[in-house]
Parts: sequence; structure tokens; C-alpha cells
Amino acid sequence: MSPAHPTEKKFEDHIEQHLLKTGYKKAKPEDYDRDLCLIPAEVIAFVQDTQPEQWRKLEQQLKADTSRHLCDRLKKEIDSKGAIEVLRKGIQTRGCKFKLAYFKPSSGLNPDHLKLYQQNRFRVVRQLKYSTQNNNSLDLALFLNGIPILTAELKNSLTGQFVDQAIQQYKHDRDPREPLFRFKRCLVHFAVGNEKVYMTTQLAGEDTFFLPFNKDTENPINPNGFRTHYLWEDIWHPDTLLDLMQNYLCLEKKSEKVYENGRLVEKDKEQLLFPRFHQLDAVRKLLSTLKQEGTGHRYLIQHSAGSGKSNSIAWLAHQLANLYRKETDADRLFDSIIVVTDRQVLDRQLQNTIKQFEQTKGVVVPIETNSAALREAIEKGKSIIITTLQKFPVISNSTANQKGKRFAVIIDEAHSSQSGESAKHLTQTLSANLEDAEALDRSEEESLEDKIAADIQARSRNQSHISYFAFTATPKEKTLQTFGRPNTEGRYEAFHCYLMRQAIEEKFILDVLENYTTYKRYFKLHQKYELPTEFEKRKATRVLIDYVDLQPNKIDLKIRIMLSHFLEHVADKLNGRARAMICTRSRLHAVRYFQSLSRLMQEANLPYKPLVAFSGKVVDPDTEAEYTENSLNQLEAKVDIPDALKTPDYRILVVADKYQTGFDEPLLYAMYVDKKLRDVMAVQTLSRLNRTMKDKTECLVLDFTNEVEDIQAAFQDYYQATLLEETPDPDRLYDQKDEILRYEIFLEQDVDEFAAIFWNQPNHLEQIQPILDRARDQWRQREQEEREEFRSSLQKFVRLYGFLAQVISFGDTDLEKFYAFVRLLNRKLDPRESGKLPKELLDAVKLDSLRVERISEGSIALIRQNATLEGIGDGSGGIPQTPEKDTLANIVDHLNQTYGANLTEDDKIDLERIRHEVEQNPDLQAVMAANNTEQTKREKFSEIVDKILLKFIHTKLDLYRKIKAPEVEEFIKREWFEQFRDQDAG
Repeated sequence: MSPAHPTEKKFEDHIEQHLLKTGYKKAKPEDYDRDLCLIPAEVIAFVQDTQPEQWRKLEQQLKADTSRHLCDRLKKEIDSKGAIEVLRKGIQTRGCKFKLAYFKPSSGLNPDHLKLYQQNRFRVVRQLKYSTQNNNSLDLALFLNGIPILTAELKNSLTGQFVDQAIQQYKHDRDPREPLFRFKRCLVHFAVGNEKVYMTTQLAGEDTFFLPFNKDTENPINPNGFRTHYLWEDIWHPDTLLDLMQNYLCLEKKSEKVYENGRLVEKDKEQLLFPRFHQLDAVRKLLSTLKQEGTGHRYLIQHSAGSGKSNSIAWLAHQLANLYRKETDADRLFDSIIVVTDRQVLDRQLQNTIKQFEQTKGVVVPIETNSAALREAIEKGKSIIITTLQKFPVISNSTANQKGKRFAVIIDEAHSSQSGESAKHLTQTLSANLEDAEALDRSEEESLEDKIAADIQARSRNQSHISYFAFTATPKEKTLQTFGRPNTEGRYEAFHCYLMRQAIEEKFILDVLENYTTYKRYFKLHQKYELPTEFEKRKATRVLIDYVDLQPNKIDLKIRIMLSHFLEHVADKLNGRARAMICTRSRLHAVRYFQSLSRLMQEANLPYKPLVAFSGKVVDPDTEAEYTENSLNQLEAKVDIPDALKTPDYRILVVADKYQTGFDEPLLYAMYVDKKLRDVMAVQTLSRLNRTMKDKTECLVLDFTNEVEDIQAAFQDYYQATLLEETPDPDRLYDQKDEILRYEIFLEQDVDEFAAIFWNQPNHLEQIQPILDRARDQWRQREQEEREEFRSSLQKFVRLYGFLAQVISFGDTDLEKFYAFVRLLNRKLDPRESGKLPKELLDAVKLDSLRVERISEGSIALIRQNATLEGIGDGSGGIPQTPEKDTLANIVDHLNQTYGANLTEDDKIDLERIRHEVEQNPDLQAVMAANNTEQTKREKFSEIVDKILLKFIHTKLDLYRKIKAPEVEEFIKREWFEQFRDQDAG
């Protein structure tokens, strides 16, 4: 016997000894019936102990064959339906009903049920010989009431064996056709090492997909023993396994569209879901904390893309629907669970996911019609309601009859769902507790102060009847402030995290920064004539840059780079199915990029076309032509863009904002970015690429606009946990209020007069108009600088109050009155004089040169450290400064210095000589003069340019290299040819 064997045996001994202390008993390998896949004696003992009447009823019919018949029937039912359904619903035979497991009751009001729960029989078997074909054995198997529920292969690193060897053992040495290893027969299979754990619910030979089941990429050191101790000490504990079987394990049925045999078909896929560690950990910690804290609190769950967020939300929703704070409670903690999603696409995805966890029909109510249906579902106390945020404002005044009800609100993608007036309406919809309803009935009698206090309560953090659970991968400052919790250092943080870093390391998503290439455009403008006026420098600069970016040759130049990259590095990936996305900065850009790409793909005789996605209609200002998605794509009826992109007819999608969030297409392999991406938007947009699939091990990004440092900073904020600096001092509100009143544009008496109407006479709000108009007229009489200072002060107060009201209950009715007044006054003020964009300057400039050059290529590195976002500032970002003005000549000069191509003066002289020599070439002149096609003329022109350029390879090598850069050469040939052609025609 090798020295390694007893060491591995000790690892098994250690696990077994712990299990025996937690309620397991040891069973022998020979107790297992390989044909039945059961321990028959355990099945019979459980039934006889817990259901003696049903047993006697069956025994009267079958006599001595009772045990064998019952086990045969059980085997048949498991083979047909799967173990999880049999364990949950039991079996029937000969008029008798048998339960095969008892789950923990939600409340402890039924002591008989609790007693039955305690009679479940857990057994551990080591070195289980499972096969009817041979004597192969696996290290460990756990049984519930004689039914196998999990298997495990154990590896001790002290023997040189690691978890990878256990995985390979399952893949190569455990035949999935064996009864024990057939899909749905055993619930889960664990590969267990000293340091890491992996699991799967379906063995499929070499194609078996094992999921990590670890606390992090590397489990933390356990000072008392093995790093993976949590598996047998917690997950395999009888109570935990029964909880998993009752509330988590689920047969998920998915339907996805794939392109097969020349058409799109829907393919069904079934898998048995077993929660990953972070999913289980998040839900269990939330439930435990709720039992301690009760309702009225907020929880932020920062789970990265690839975390399985929809399943986590579904598990949480179903658990909350049956949650009792104490075992002796008769009523559930929540009357209704409302799942709110921000986008219709995710709404549909969540509906499908949550309904699959439904064990009792009718528990889940998706609201797909109107807000009246939502109101009715809330009034009737439906357990789980799925809806969109946009439906709440319509019914915010219609729920006064929700007396004494408690709500759990689960918000998907909290960074967008929790913001703005819609979220306020959401709060109001659910805020009609008993006191609120009575307040409405007493509206004629109560004081103004009481009404304002009720409004404060409706918008404050401390709503004792509503609990919020916000899920997001990228929490913004306001999200952290609204839903996060202060830690010991006063910084707001998420309640639970599954990090982007961990998701990448565990290969649930790809690292979109691993292959990141940046390009920079260089151009020079020429001023054709002087303009007498000065222009606002910032606006003029924007107009001129837009002018450059929308030039057909500029767009063609970039599209040629993109298309060339796609054909060379992307088109053949994923067995020729890889797709790409082009992200543009506006809808007009999207239209023109699509048109350029369509033409170039057609010229190249490619067998596929592009698609374009944008909302509404676009009118091209140059041609006045009107475009929509449908008019450009010309897809068949009932074929949408995501489906069309799956077909071989389309390979590249051009977008303007649309599909840059919430779009999951694993075939996306490359992204071409030509828009400014900042902060969260950078992460969300680029993350469209990170979805994994078979054979997809990387993704590619070509960025024409952003700096590496900006993209790095955006991702670093969400690579690890995201924290927020402490809350600003609420007393700043009083200081800001005093600052506003010092302008003497209105008085506090005006605020009181306004408030008396605003809260007491809601049907006569026209009476507040004169009060606001007086203040606005006073404001109009001030100098422009003072007007803007005052406006800035109003906006600071409005933003700061609205922010702090999310987390602090002020209880100050004067502040609430002041807030309501200045918020509406700010809206009444005349808009800032924006000034017209200086379009006339475009006639005075001409684009002289343009090129695009690769700047960087490779991986953008991130570091393992938590990010801290700055807390809210004063609000408006300071007083607007007087716009800086300058002459067109200076503006053009500044742009040329910033974006100018790096050609020396000598280079420019040489280029003019080359151009002159090309135009004087007699062969070219003959071709141009003849009745040839433009394509023939263009090809001859290119040929002559190449010949003349070759003369410079020895004498002007540096210039030759600059010109032969593909994007520069293409630009020069096109520009020179078009000018030469036009001169010749003239």
C-alpha cells in the first residue's frame, strides 16, 4: 500500500466523522442495490416510521411483495420524473400516497410536521460500488431516506492529487449511462479538494461542465483545517440539504433560437439548477438578516455580470414569499413580493426565470397589460408580482386601501431603477400604511404640518413596511447611498458582493480588456476665408470636430479599418459564426456608418450584410432623407434585430445607444467603439462582449475615441467591491437655504403662502402660479451673472435635499416646504441662453488631411483593490462661467495642434511634388481622357501613385512609411483622385 493512500483515507475519515456528528449515520456499500439505485432498507424504514397507515394499506394488498413493489415503483418514478420531483411530491401506487421526504415547515405552528421533518434519514456511504457492469467505486455518496442525493470524489493535495484530478475522474471514469449518474437521478456531483470545490448536476463525459463552488477564486485559509471545510460543515448539513431541495433546486427549461438547416429554430434545453456558492450565500444572509431586523430596511447586492442574477432574484423572491420572522408567527413577513425591472427585455427574462421556480400554480403574477392589473394584484395580495418601474406612477394615488400590508421590493439593475420621479411614485404606491390612509380621510381637519410630515415619511428611508433589495453589477454613487449600508469607517457598501474579478477568474465572463486596441485620429483644417465675429470656443470646437467625424472619407477610413480587422481576426472565429458590434456616438453617425459599411461590404462581395439599431427616425441634414431601423435593415416581418443577427446573412451590428445594455449575445466577439464612454457606461457597453460560449476564449476591442487610462479607471471602480464616502453633513441644507434667501428674490412668507395651497388645495394649484411668478420676475431684474448664481444655488439645494431625503428622516417641515417651493421655482426660471451652434463657420473651413493611427495594443491591467466613489457634491458643479470666445483662426489653429497629423513641412512639400508628378503622368492622362469607367480610372490612378512612391523608398524612407500606412495611403489616393477627376472634368 502506498504512503499516499492512508493520507487520502484520512481526508475521507475527517469528512465522515464530521457528518456523523450532524445527524448522519453510516451505511455499508453492500446495503446499496445497484439495479434500484436505492438503499431499500432505508426507504422502507422511513415509510414505515412516518406513514404507517399508508404502509399497512399497501401491505394488505401486496403482502410479502410490499417492499419490493414500493422500491420498484420508486425507481420507475425517479427514472421518469427525476429525484427532485419525487422528493418534493412523493409517489402513488395502488391507491396509496407516499412522501419520500419531509421539509422544514415555514412556521413552527404545526408540531406534528416538525416531528416528521426530524425523522428524515441521512446516510453516508464511502467507496460506493455503483455499477452493475464492474466493481468501480466512488469516494463518497450521501442518501436521504434511501435515495442517493449527491456523490463526491475527494482528493488530498498532500498526495499530489488536486480537485482537477477529481473533475477528470468524473469526466473519464464515471460513465453517464450508469443508472446512478443519469441526469436527474442524483441531484449533484462534487469534485472536492483540500483547497477548492467544483460541482455539476449533469455528467456528460468530456463535455461535463463543472461550476466552481468556492467562496472566492481562492478559498480563505481555515485556521482550523481544510479550506473547503464549509462544504461538509454547512452545505452537506441535513438542514441545509433539505432547504436546498425544497427551495433552490429546480429543473430549468430554456428555449433559445439557433440557426440550423437554413432557418432559425427554437431549441429546448433542460438543466437541473443547483445554486452557486455566492447565490446561496447571498439569499441565506438576506433571509437571516431579515429575521433579525424585520421589514423597513434596504439591501444592495453587487453581483457582477456572469453571476446568474436572474436566478438569484428568483430564489430570493420565492423565499421571501414564504418567510416568517419567528417560527411562532402566524403571518408571513411580507404580503407581496414585487420584482421591478427597468427594461422590457429583462422583464421577460425575469418572468420566465421566476415562473420556473413556481411550485404552486398562480403564485407568480407577471403584469403584462396595464397598471390597473398591477393595482389589482397588489390589492389582492398576490405573492409574487413582476412588473416594470414605468407602471408605478400611474397608480401612485390609487393604493390608499393597502392598510397594514408589508412589501418586499426587488429591483433589478438598481442604478437606473431607483432614480428619478418614477422611483418616488414607486415609494408612494406602497406607502399607504394605516396612518397614511387615515391621514387622507382626515384631510379637511388635519394641520398643514401633519400633511407635510406624511409626505416626508413617504419619501424617507425609514419606511417600516417596505424592504428593498437592489441588484446591480455597477452601483453608482446614488445607488450606494440609497441602498448601501455604512461600514465601521462610515463608508457605504453593498450588503453582498460577487466581484467582476472573481467572475473573470472563474471564467463565467471574459475579460474584455485583455485584447484592447486604441486608435487616434489626426486631422488638419484649412480656413478658406476670415470671419469677422468671435465664437464660443467650446461650441465651435464641437461643431468642427463633428464636421470632421461626419465626413464621408473619415467614416470610410474608420469603416475600412474595422472591416479589415473583422475579416482578418473575427470572421472565422467560433466556426465562422462570430459577430461584431460598432458603437457610434449618435443616431446620425449610426446611419452613415451603416451606409458606408453596406457599400464597402457589397464592393467586397461578402456573403453577409450589416444591421443597424437606433430608436425613432433620423433625418440626414445634408440630404433631408429620413431613415428608420426598418427602412435600412429591410427585415422580414416578425424578425427582430437580435434574431436576424443569429443568421448567416448578418454579421455586424451598428448601434447608437440601443443594445449597448441588456443585450446578451454570446456570438459577439469584437466591438468597434467610436463614441466617448465614461464610468458605468463604459463597463456596461463593453460588457456586451463578455458572454461566454463553447470555443469562445477571448474577445477583441478596437477603440477609436477613448484613452486607455479612462477605460481602466471605469473598470477599476467595479473590479472589486465598490464603496462610497460617508454621507454629507445634513446641516449643509440650512446653510444652502440661508444662501438662497440672501438674494432676497423671495421671502419665507412666500414659501408659507405657497405651502398652504400646495398641500391644502391640491385641486387648485393654479393659485401657486402668482407666487412663483413674483419670484421669477424679481429674478429677471437681476444681472445675468447674479441670475445664474441664484439658479445654481437653487439647484444645489434641490439636488442635495433629494439625495439626503433618501437616507435621513429630517422631520423638519420647514425644509420640506422650502424644498417644494424652490424645486418648482427652478423649473419656472427661464432656460439658460444656450446660443446657436455656430454652423456658419463650416462654410469657412475645409478638411486638409486626415488619418487614423493605432496608438496602443494589448491588455489593460486592473488591480485587486476596492474602489471608493466620492460622495455627493454641492449639486450643480459650480456657477457657470462666461463662455470663452475666440476667432475662427485661433480655434482652427488649436484643433490642428491637438489633432494634427505628424507631417513635417518638408513632408508636405514632398507630397505636393509627388502629387504634381502623378497628375502629369501621360499614361494616367490618357486613361482619364478616354471614355473609361470611374473604377478603371481609379485603379490606374492608384497604380501610378504606387510607382512614383517607390522612388522615395531609398531617399525618403520615413516619409514613405508615413504614406504607406494603410489609412493614410487610402485617404491620399482617394482625395487626390477626386480632385484630379474634378479638375479634368472642369
